[in-house]
Amino acid sequence: MKERHIRVARTARYYTLGVAGSDVREIWLVCHGIRQLARRFLPRFAELDDGKRLIVAPEGLSRFYLHGPETRRSKKIPIGATWMTREDRENEITDYVEYLDAVLDEVTGGSAEGVPLTVLGFSQGAHTACRWVAAGDTDVTRIILWGAYLPEDFDLDRGPKRLGSAELILVRGLLDHFINEEAHVAQEARLRELGIPFKTITHAGGHEIDSALLGEIAGRGG
Repeated sequence: MKERHIRVARTARYYTLGVAGSDVREIWLVCHGIRQLARRFLPRFAELDDGKRLIVAPEGLSRFYLHGPETRRSKKIPIGATWMTREDRENEITDYVEYLDAVLDEVTGGSAEGVPLTVLGFSQGAHTACRWVAAGDTDVTRIILWGAYLPEDFDLDRGPKRLGSAELILVRGLLDHFINEEAHVAQEARLRELGIPFKTITHAGGHEIDSALLGEIAGRGG
Protein backbone atom coordinates (compact mmCIF):
# COMPACT_ATOMS: atom_id res chain seq x y z
CA MET A 1 0.00 0.00 0.00
CA LYS A 2 1.34 3.44 -0.95
CA GLU A 3 0.08 6.72 0.45
CA ARG A 4 -0.52 9.46 -2.10
CA HIS A 5 -1.67 13.06 -1.93
CA ILE A 6 -3.51 15.30 -4.36
CA ARG A 7 -4.14 19.04 -4.23
CA VAL A 8 -7.81 19.94 -4.69
CA ALA A 9 -9.83 23.14 -4.61
CA ARG A 10 -12.40 23.30 -1.85
CA THR A 11 -14.81 25.80 -0.36
CA ALA A 12 -14.06 27.21 3.08
CA ARG A 13 -16.08 29.70 5.07
CA TYR A 14 -15.35 32.61 7.34
CA TYR A 15 -17.39 35.26 9.11
CA THR A 16 -16.82 38.97 9.60
CA LEU A 17 -17.94 41.79 11.84
CA GLY A 18 -17.59 45.26 10.38
CA VAL A 19 -17.24 46.32 6.78
CA ALA A 20 -13.96 46.33 4.92
CA GLY A 21 -12.99 49.65 3.41
CA SER A 22 -11.07 52.86 3.86
CA ASP A 23 -12.65 53.54 7.26
CA VAL A 24 -11.10 50.45 8.84
CA ARG A 25 -8.41 51.40 11.32
CA GLU A 26 -7.67 47.95 12.72
CA ILE A 27 -8.11 44.33 11.62
CA TRP A 28 -8.56 41.39 13.97
CA LEU A 29 -8.08 37.83 12.73
CA VAL A 30 -9.54 35.50 15.36
CA CYS A 31 -9.05 31.72 15.34
CA HIS A 32 -11.52 29.59 17.28
CA GLY A 33 -10.77 26.58 19.45
CA ILE A 34 -11.44 22.93 18.74
CA ARG A 35 -15.12 21.87 18.70
CA GLN A 36 -16.22 25.42 17.91
CA LEU A 37 -17.72 26.94 14.77
CA ALA A 38 -16.74 30.40 13.58
CA ARG A 39 -20.32 31.68 13.64
CA ARG A 40 -20.58 30.80 17.32
CA PHE A 41 -17.14 32.12 18.16
CA LEU A 42 -17.34 35.51 16.47
CA PRO A 43 -20.21 36.92 18.60
CA ARG A 44 -17.78 37.03 21.53
CA PHE A 45 -16.12 39.93 19.71
CA ALA A 46 -19.28 41.89 18.95
CA GLU A 47 -18.41 44.69 21.37
CA LEU A 48 -15.24 45.38 19.39
CA ASP A 49 -17.28 46.23 16.29
CA ASP A 50 -17.15 50.00 16.58
CA GLY A 51 -17.19 50.88 12.90
CA LYS A 52 -13.41 51.17 12.82
CA ARG A 53 -12.48 47.51 13.25
CA LEU A 54 -12.86 44.61 10.87
CA ILE A 55 -13.02 41.32 12.77
CA VAL A 56 -12.51 38.18 10.72
CA ALA A 57 -13.20 34.65 11.99
CA PRO A 58 -12.07 31.88 9.64
CA GLU A 59 -13.41 28.41 10.36
CA GLY A 60 -11.26 25.29 10.59
CA LEU A 61 -11.35 23.24 7.42
CA SER A 62 -12.60 20.04 9.08
CA ARG A 63 -15.94 19.61 10.84
CA PHE A 64 -17.30 16.75 12.90
CA TYR A 65 -20.28 15.72 15.02
CA LEU A 66 -19.77 16.45 18.70
CA HIS A 67 -21.55 13.28 19.82
CA GLY A 68 -21.14 9.61 18.97
CA PRO A 69 -22.52 7.85 15.88
CA GLU A 70 -25.46 6.40 17.77
CA THR A 71 -26.98 9.89 18.10
CA ARG A 72 -26.26 11.30 14.64
CA ARG A 73 -29.68 10.63 13.20
CA SER A 74 -30.96 13.74 14.93
CA LYS A 75 -30.56 16.98 12.98
CA LYS A 76 -30.04 18.75 16.29
CA ILE A 77 -26.68 17.14 17.00
CA PRO A 78 -24.15 20.00 17.36
CA ILE A 79 -21.23 20.20 14.98
CA GLY A 80 -17.78 21.59 15.67
CA ALA A 81 -14.67 22.31 13.65
CA THR A 82 -10.99 21.64 14.08
CA TRP A 83 -7.91 23.16 12.51
CA MET A 84 -6.04 19.86 12.34
CA THR A 85 -5.51 16.46 13.90
CA ARG A 86 -2.40 14.34 14.26
CA GLU A 87 -3.37 12.46 11.08
CA ASP A 88 -1.46 13.83 8.06
CA ARG A 89 -0.76 16.86 10.19
CA GLU A 90 1.92 18.51 8.06
CA ASN A 91 -0.39 18.77 5.08
CA GLU A 92 -3.24 20.00 7.25
CA ILE A 93 -0.99 22.74 8.65
CA THR A 94 0.16 23.74 5.16
CA ASP A 95 -3.45 23.87 4.00
CA TYR A 96 -4.68 26.11 6.79
CA VAL A 97 -1.69 28.45 6.56
CA GLU A 98 -2.47 29.00 2.87
CA TYR A 99 -6.16 29.30 3.70
CA LEU A 100 -5.58 32.06 6.27
CA ASP A 101 -3.38 33.89 3.77
CA ALA A 102 -6.22 33.73 1.25
CA VAL A 103 -8.80 34.96 3.75
CA LEU A 104 -6.71 37.97 4.72
CA ASP A 105 -5.99 38.78 1.08
CA GLU A 106 -9.70 38.66 0.26
CA VAL A 107 -10.90 40.89 3.09
CA THR A 108 -8.16 43.46 2.52
CA GLY A 109 -8.19 43.40 -1.26
CA GLY A 110 -4.63 42.13 -1.18
CA SER A 111 -3.26 45.13 0.71
CA ALA A 112 -3.44 45.78 4.44
CA GLU A 113 -0.44 48.08 4.47
CA GLY A 114 -0.55 50.55 7.34
CA VAL A 115 -3.55 48.93 9.04
CA PRO A 116 -2.68 47.36 12.42
CA LEU A 117 -3.37 43.62 12.49
CA THR A 118 -4.16 41.74 15.70
CA VAL A 119 -4.14 37.95 15.53
CA LEU A 120 -5.96 36.19 18.36
CA GLY A 121 -5.95 32.44 18.81
CA PHE A 122 -8.11 30.72 21.41
CA SER A 123 -7.19 27.23 22.64
CA GLN A 124 -6.29 25.15 19.56
CA GLY A 125 -6.58 28.34 17.55
CA ALA A 126 -3.56 29.72 19.43
CA HIS A 127 -1.37 27.06 17.83
CA THR A 128 -2.94 27.88 14.48
CA ALA A 129 -2.19 31.57 14.95
CA CYS A 130 1.43 30.90 15.93
CA ARG A 131 2.08 28.66 12.95
CA TRP A 132 0.47 31.10 10.54
CA VAL A 133 2.44 34.08 11.82
CA ALA A 134 5.70 32.11 11.84
CA ALA A 135 5.20 30.75 8.32
CA GLY A 136 4.22 33.97 6.61
CA ASP A 137 5.41 37.47 5.88
CA THR A 138 2.30 39.42 6.89
CA ASP A 139 3.03 42.35 9.19
CA VAL A 140 1.39 41.54 12.51
CA THR A 141 1.05 44.21 15.17
CA ARG A 142 -0.16 42.08 18.05
CA ILE A 143 -0.59 38.38 18.83
CA ILE A 144 -2.91 37.22 21.59
CA LEU A 145 -2.65 33.60 22.70
CA TRP A 146 -5.73 32.95 24.81
CA GLY A 147 -5.94 29.73 26.79
CA ALA A 148 -2.91 28.13 25.09
CA TYR A 149 0.73 28.71 24.22
CA LEU A 150 3.25 27.96 21.49
CA PRO A 151 2.79 24.63 19.71
CA GLU A 152 5.37 21.98 20.54
CA ASP A 153 6.59 21.99 16.93
CA PHE A 154 6.99 25.78 16.80
CA ASP A 155 9.26 26.86 13.93
CA LEU A 156 12.51 27.74 15.69
CA ASP A 157 14.06 29.19 12.54
CA ARG A 158 11.42 31.80 11.65
CA GLY A 159 9.15 31.77 14.68
CA PRO A 160 11.11 33.71 17.32
CA LYS A 161 11.85 36.59 14.97
CA ARG A 162 8.30 36.73 13.62
CA LEU A 163 6.61 36.63 17.03
CA GLY A 164 9.28 38.83 18.56
CA SER A 165 8.52 41.60 16.09
CA ALA A 166 4.93 41.88 17.37
CA GLU A 167 3.44 42.52 20.78
CA LEU A 168 2.78 39.09 22.29
CA ILE A 169 0.12 38.75 24.98
CA LEU A 170 -0.64 35.54 26.86
CA VAL A 171 -4.09 35.35 28.43
CA ARG A 172 -5.20 32.63 30.81
CA GLY A 173 -8.06 32.06 33.19
CA LEU A 174 -7.11 31.32 36.77
CA LEU A 175 -9.73 28.54 36.73
CA ASP A 176 -8.68 27.14 33.35
CA HIS A 177 -8.51 23.38 33.90
CA PHE A 178 -6.35 22.96 30.79
CA ILE A 179 -3.51 25.11 32.13
CA ASN A 180 -2.12 24.70 35.63
CA GLU A 181 0.44 26.98 37.21
CA GLU A 182 3.31 24.60 36.54
CA ALA A 183 2.52 24.45 32.83
CA HIS A 184 2.18 28.21 32.66
CA VAL A 185 5.57 28.78 34.29
CA ALA A 186 7.17 26.28 31.91
CA GLN A 187 5.69 28.02 28.87
CA GLU A 188 6.86 31.42 30.04
CA ALA A 189 10.35 29.99 30.52
CA ARG A 190 10.27 28.61 26.99
CA LEU A 191 9.44 32.03 25.57
CA ARG A 192 12.30 33.60 27.51
CA GLU A 193 14.71 30.96 26.23
CA LEU A 194 13.62 31.76 22.69
CA GLY A 195 14.12 35.48 23.30
CA ILE A 196 10.48 36.34 22.58
CA PRO A 197 9.18 39.29 24.66
CA PHE A 198 5.69 38.81 26.09
CA LYS A 199 3.28 39.91 28.76
CA THR A 200 0.83 37.74 30.70
CA ILE A 201 -2.69 38.80 31.63
CA THR A 202 -5.05 36.73 33.76
CA HIS A 203 -8.77 36.74 34.41
CA ALA A 204 -10.86 35.07 37.09
CA GLY A 205 -12.67 32.65 34.77
CA GLY A 206 -11.90 29.35 33.10
CA HIS A 207 -11.16 28.21 29.56
CA GLU A 208 -13.16 30.94 27.89
CA ILE A 209 -13.00 34.39 26.34
CA ASP A 210 -13.62 36.97 29.06
CA SER A 211 -15.50 39.81 27.34
CA ALA A 212 -14.49 42.50 29.83
CA LEU A 213 -10.81 41.68 29.54
CA LEU A 214 -11.08 41.42 25.77
CA GLY A 215 -12.48 44.93 25.67
CA GLU A 216 -9.65 46.21 27.85
CA ILE A 217 -7.01 44.66 25.62
CA ALA A 218 -8.66 45.99 22.47
CA GLY A 219 -8.85 49.46 23.99
CA ARG A 220 -5.10 49.54 24.46
CA GLY A 221 -4.57 49.49 20.73
CA GLY A 222 -1.98 47.64 18.76
